Amino acid sequence: MSDSNSTTAQMTADTPTVVISAKPVVLPAPGRGEDLQVRVSAPATGSDLPVIVFSHGFGWSMNGYAPLADHWAAHGFVVVQPTHLDSRTLGLPAEDTRTPRIWRFRIEDVQRVLDGLDALEASVPGLAGRLDRDRIAVAGHSWGAQTVSTLLGARVLDSDGVPGEDMSDPRIKAGVLLALTGLGDDLTPFAAEHLPFLKPSFDTMTTPALIVAGDNDQSHLSTRGPDWFIDPYTYSPGSKSLLTLFGAEHSLGGIPGYEVAETTDESPARVALIQRLTTAYLRSALHPGDTSWKAATTALEEDSDPLGKVQSK
Repeated sequence: MSDSNSTTAQMTADTPTVVISAKPVVLPAPGRGEDLQVRVSAPATGSDLPVIVFSHGFGWSMNGYAPLADHWAAHGFVVVQPTHLDSRTLGLPAEDTRTPRIWRFRIEDVQRVLDGLDALEASVPGLAGRLDRDRIAVAGHSWGAQTVSTLLGARVLDSDGVPGEDMSDPRIKAGVLLALTGLGDDLTPFAAEHLPFLKPSFDTMTTPALIVAGDNDQSHLSTRGPDWFIDPYTYSPGSKSLLTLFGAEHSLGGIPGYEVAETTDESPARVALIQRLTTAYLRSALHPGDTSWKAATTALEEDSDPLGKVQSK
């Protein structure tokens, strides 16, 4: 990136800018049964824009998670949101033959987005030539976090505890994992029977990532408490940071959307903190030398009444 472009990107990131968005952008998906629909949001100005591919939680779609997608796009990122097959907007019946493989289709959806960046760039008026393909991150919430964790190097264990296929993608330089489930040792009987992908190994999840967990997130999928969501930080190697949010439940204050029914812990202040810290983390992770993350974590440490805490390794 040239000095002038770096300055442009810095200004775009520091000051919220007008966002342009296009949907549905359709990518052909042979063998999936449905072409892949995505939403692309980007700042109206700036060049050499880093990319975030966001994977939604169960049942959601490209239309969800506006508090994150809009904020990231307004602060200098191109945000791409695929609609996975479990989306309520598609209404796939439980008996559909694709259902057992949806977790794999989700991973393939994100890979298809990365493969289709040229088409996505061309789909949004004024976006052509403005993406920085050397600065790509992935993010996801809940099932979406499990989806993108595999692209950061996590593996799914088979019934004998043997790690499955390596699906890591070298194009991805960093990740944000929001409410990512932990190890599969203490699953409830339902989860153990129906959700075989919830048996991860984080031993090879080496790509830098920020894990965000709520200390009041009590899952129905595990017999453990909220500490289950800290496993991805505890058991993964490499450069990792953990943001623990005080009092947060699974929606982390409302990141899926404003005033949505499934948010049990609505907190605009908590969502604003996630917006600030994830933006700062990704800026610093994708631009060596950027001090946004250090400044954001220092501000949190110095807060007299903090909403959470950060630790790093």
